[in-house]
Amino acid sequence: MKLISLVPVGRIARSHMEILAEGLAPSLQASCRVNADRLDIDFAYDPLRGQYHSTAILKRLRSMPGTDGARLLGVAEVDLFIPIFTFVFGEAQLGPANDSAAVVSLHRLRQEFYGLPADVPLQTDRLLKESLHEIGHTLGLRHCRDYRCVMSSSPAVENIDLKSAQFCPACAERLDWSAEHGKAV
Repeated sequence: MKLISLVPVGRIARSHMEILAEGLAPSLQASCRVNADRLDIDFAYDPLRGQYHSTAILKRLRSMPGTDGARLLGVAEVDLFIPIFTFVFGEAQLGPANDSAAVVSLHRLRQEFYGLPADVPLQTDRLLKESLHEIGHTLGLRHCRDYRCVMSSSPAVENIDLKSAQFCPACAERLDWSAEHGKAV
């Protein structure tokens, strides 16, 4: 069964989670549920950077009870990083179906972060694309060279805006809900 469990990471509005679930379900032809349990992320905060370590969050996500058989997607409001990058929009920990997790953050997807007026539809679109991208990694996909594919790399928010919220035909064909994989950003 194709199941995605959305996990609130830290403080995040439930409405963001529900809108995301509505967008992911048809895109992935999977059932999406919003987990009732919230993941406390104080442990992942790095005071020197003023950010949260996404790999530590992934590790904790994978140990959450009651998520057997589901791909996990943590959704956060906080700024995420991994040590080799200034920031990440998200990260995926790939593995067997019962051990796969990903995390995304709204922090740098908001127009306000760039000193611009709020744009909720644009923010929602960006969150869907980043979520599909990270879940794609948990399903065995690597970055795609087609800039329009949701699996193309996004080093800047403008790259997210350029791509579609769909897998290109080649990536769609390679989606694998059962296999073991590695790790991706």
